[in-house]
Amino acid sequence: MKTILVNDKMQTDYSYDLVAPMGKKFSAIFEPQLTPKEMLALGVFGGKYMNDCRVEFPSDWFAEARLSQTEKNIGLNYFSVDASQPLSEWNKKGWIHPQDPRGWFQWYCRYYMGRRTHDEDLRQIKRWRAFSRHAGAVKKYCEPYDLSCRKKQRQALLHWAYDSRDM
Repeated sequence: MKTILVNDKMQTDYSYDLVAPMGKKFSAIFEPQLTPKEMLALGVFGGKYMNDCRVEFPSDWFAEARLSQTEKNIGLNYFSVDASQPLSEWNKKGWIHPQDPRGWFQWYCRYYMGRRTHDEDLRQIKRWRAFSRHAGAVKKYCEPYDLSCRKKQRQALLHWAYDSRDM
């Protein structure tokens, strides 16, 4: 078991234990199609998501990441569209848990690393599973491999580790 200590701008003095091997031993009902590294390389959240907490995660996740050092840049998103709400909106809707102040993707990165927190894992996996309805809409309304169809929905799917490029 390895303990990670987090000390960044949004969250100070938080630590967690890695109890599962990286990328292994996921819940049987949680099967993301993309790893955090793949998501960052494809372009998610306008490139402005994990810039201030990179030291917490493996450096190779960021080798090909499409990141913006200054501000959100929609051109860095794979589909070049804005498909996310501001963190303030996530807080208003109660989607943020104090242990993961950046939301679902931060939770996923830590889960992928091997952290397990039973109740929060169940809550986030339930949210991830509910988001799959957007994949159904892409399949229903788009011709196979037409990446110009429903770009906003496809970008949002990328934010949730669903890969719509093969649909």
